[in-house]
Amino acid sequence: MDFDYTEEQLLLKDSVDKFLQKTYSFDARNAIIATRAGYSPDIWKGFAALGLLGLPVPPARDGFGGGGVETMLVMESFGRHLVVEPYLGTVVMAAGLIATVGTDDQQQYLLPLIMNGSMRLACGFLEPGGRYDLAHIETTARQEANGFWVLNGSKSVVIHGAVADLLVVSARTSGKAGDADGISLFFVNPGEPGVAGLEYPTYDGMRAAEVTLKNVQINSESLIGIAGRGLPVVELVADRAIAALCAEAVGCMTALKDATLDYLKTRQQFGVPIGRFQVLQHRMVDLLMHCEQARSMAMLAAMKVDSPDAVERRRAVSAAKELIGRSGRFVAQQAIQLHGGMGMTNELNVSHYVKRVTAIDTLFGDADHHLDRFTAAAQALPLPSFEKPRSKWKQI
Repeated sequence: MDFDYTEEQLLLKDSVDKFLQKTYSFDARNAIIATRAGYSPDIWKGFAALGLLGLPVPPARDGFGGGGVETMLVMESFGRHLVVEPYLGTVVMAAGLIATVGTDDQQQYLLPLIMNGSMRLACGFLEPGGRYDLAHIETTARQEANGFWVLNGSKSVVIHGAVADLLVVSARTSGKAGDADGISLFFVNPGEPGVAGLEYPTYDGMRAAEVTLKNVQINSESLIGIAGRGLPVVELVADRAIAALCAEAVGCMTALKDATLDYLKTRQQFGVPIGRFQVLQHRMVDLLMHCEQARSMAMLAAMKVDSPDAVERRRAVSAAKELIGRSGRFVAQQAIQLHGGMGMTNELNVSHYVKRVTAIDTLFGDADHHLDRFTAAAQALPLPSFEKPRSKWKQI
């Protein structure tokens, strides 16, 4: 298997690295986190200028046409710089979803707005009490005689939900919580009557929201894909997000490794750098091995996340998330211990990397959850594939 990047992929990586090195210092990030929005509109415009907001959009829609590997390159760089902009929800999840199962009308209207930076989206797939189960949906969607849908329910931990111009939510059109069938996807305007929420900061520098939907009316064109067959689409989007988070975690781990190595070379004790002590050298070797193993698994997930075989995709993504979750914890603990007490202070970026790695481990399932998911996928029968409507009239 060829693991060499193409010339286009190397140019993408180089452009993202140079842009973030120039504009996204640790102090600049702290200033962004302190704002009410929790992200920088100027940085977002810079992403649009680089073409990053159109990464999963096919060339037929004037996008980059990138896949899992291109997303990995971008997210790994984001991890090294601790980027807090709403890229995961807007681009990796929502734009990728629209490009995959959206109708022609939805793609023609929404994708250009996403790519030019004028529209941000957030995905509400999780609910209170559901933990990591994407099928645990109690939010209901009822279609009335006039064709409008009425939504009632709540969504938890909607990352960057407060700054989203449009929400993508899952709701149950039939069945009960836990059923694989009967889940549908909808666009919801946060400004619609009946939509409310509570925004809060997360400990890793991001922002999230709890969203409630009370008798929210949306038109029939807000349905995404086929009614009642949305779970395979949600699982695909979640797997893409997990693969992207694995790459981001590798970026964080690499930054922790580099910062720790620099500290061992400069911190002196007994008149010599502490990096001279053999026991610390051995710990750095262990840290390096965990980073390289994590990078290999992130690459595997990036290559398999676009596989049409849902079982193969699920196994690769869960294997990567499980190993990276445990390796990330090891690297974070070693980095703090080798830095000493100062590694836990907010003034040093090490603590912020540790927070982000810890948060990534819990997003869309921790290491234990994905170990169980990998085992289940290894024993699973072929999963049903999602269907794309041939026209907007097939949505009803």
